[in-house]
Amino acid sequence: MGQETFLTLEILSVALTKSWEQINTCNGFYCDAFSPNKPYKPTLWTEAWSGWFTEFGGTVHRRPVQDLAFAVARFIQKGGSFFNYYMYHGGTNFGRTAGGPFITTSYDYDAPLDEYGLMRQPKYGHLKQLHEAIKLCEYALVSSDPTVTSLGTYQQAHVFSTGQQKCAAFLSNYNTKSAARVTFNGRQYNLPPWSISILPDCKNVVFNTAKVAVQHTKMQMLPTGSKLLSWETYDEDISSLGESSTLTAIGLLEQINITRDTSDYLWYMTSVEISSSESFLRGGQKPTLTVESAGHAVHVFINGQFLGSAFGTRENRRFTFSGPANLRAGINKIALLSIAVGLPNVGLHYETWETGVRGAVVLHGLDHGNKDLTWQKWSYQVGLKGEAMNLVSPSEATSVDWTRGSLAAQGQQSLKWYKAYFDAPTGNEPLALDLRSMGKGQVWINGQSIGRYWMAYAKGDCKTCSYAGTFRPINCQRRCGHPTQRWYHVPRSWLKPTKNLLVVFEELGGDASRISLVKRSVARVCADAHEHHPTTDNYDIENKGNSNSTGNAKVLLQCAPGQSITSIEFASFGTPSGTCGSFQKGTCHAPNSHAMLEKALP
Repeated sequence: MGQETFLTLEILSVALTKSWEQINTCNGFYCDAFSPNKPYKPTLWTEAWSGWFTEFGGTVHRRPVQDLAFAVARFIQKGGSFFNYYMYHGGTNFGRTAGGPFITTSYDYDAPLDEYGLMRQPKYGHLKQLHEAIKLCEYALVSSDPTVTSLGTYQQAHVFSTGQQKCAAFLSNYNTKSAARVTFNGRQYNLPPWSISILPDCKNVVFNTAKVAVQHTKMQMLPTGSKLLSWETYDEDISSLGESSTLTAIGLLEQINITRDTSDYLWYMTSVEISSSESFLRGGQKPTLTVESAGHAVHVFINGQFLGSAFGTRENRRFTFSGPANLRAGINKIALLSIAVGLPNVGLHYETWETGVRGAVVLHGLDHGNKDLTWQKWSYQVGLKGEAMNLVSPSEATSVDWTRGSLAAQGQQSLKWYKAYFDAPTGNEPLALDLRSMGKGQVWINGQSIGRYWMAYAKGDCKTCSYAGTFRPINCQRRCGHPTQRWYHVPRSWLKPTKNLLVVFEELGGDASRISLVKRSVARVCADAHEHHPTTDNYDIENKGNSNSTGNAKVLLQCAPGQSITSIEFASFGTPSGTCGSFQKGTCHAPNSHAMLEKALP
């Protein structure tokens, strides 16, 4: 009986192994050049990148919707079977969940639905029309393979035909600068640069990737009127560092191996004895302390006094701190607070990447030369005292002796905890904390971590962005010269009607009194359309294959729930120019455009 059971299991195992086969897929900005590893497998695009992630100190990347639609249409016209957006809904890295070192708390990703759950227009609406156009081609797409015909140097026609009056065509123009007029099936079509027109009946254009006929929405952050009250402070105690330390070692240890990611923070502590005969004690030049770190940030203290900070970047995690050391005769305590800003998650052998103070720690400029502290005895303490005391908890926060009084009088200090209360604002708009006045740290509401914040200023090249041409994140950058992330998402589901607890831990020194709760709202909506603009709304394919298409352009303007149109700032029928918020009348303009629109709208 036992032998029979063993043979049955062995045969089953072999059968499962033979039947299992991998289906490879594509991730990227474009996947039209991808082919599966077997001709009988579907062509799958599992990550069509709608934007790009953001790093502290970097710019915010925007991917034009015209290019994203162009990429998807290119994939489908080649015979692609499936595509999935990454991200379709932007998100928030609450807590310490950010994927990768220096990745911001916001993971908005320029997605069609933004971090707050609101439609990002025109990206959402334009892609919706793209999907509708592809849906109109469904029967031809799933019933035939494409045939490709050249229409010019940079122009092609991809045609799906069943031979039974079911025909769909994709007319493409790969030129990045010039529009093209092509002839297809005896008809002429105008193709903007870097665009694809979709013809679900091989005759009528219902969609062009470069022609955006949906509304553009401008968002704004507005005050909620909810005040942050009863500010109190608590100083992170560094005078007793090392007293409760249970870990000591000769030399410098890797940070994550010690913290096990239970905290972003790890203290490295040692001491150095300075002879009373040192010349710098009698007015000479102070010694310099250098600290080599594998990342990601470090704050340096000598005898409890803050000496300075240094930071790495996502591209170069390693850095060196250097600063004049304010030492005294006798024993001096050196404390290095090393901070992790996310865990490694991608890259060559990223499991071997180190975090923490891993290089040399040296005092330069002593009378007898340099003093290397690297291989001294070091003590380690995981996390902050405030973390151990659970200051962020509504039940534990009240058990601590916080300091009341004017925040301005207390000044901006490093390693300081702040606490305040606020009532939930009325309405249902998404909420955020405006932390522009702060430096770097973490924030909690009712014990829930909003995430890491850092007012690192964005460095980049925020030149004019064009949709035409192969997209790369450096092409379309925003927020140069401004903090990479200023607003931090606050879920309304985390709030109580009254007395919500806000706790902030500030590492560098900020002005907590200027923190405010804001709401994300629609500021204005705009639209720009042309006569005979292709749109799926004006097209219908009957069951018998007959088609009906009209040439009237149609635009839907829609406010957010609870909002209504208060004024019409610009209206022009003719040849207007510009973009949403900066439209201008052209050389041809109907003077009664504005009046007619005001009369038509309630």
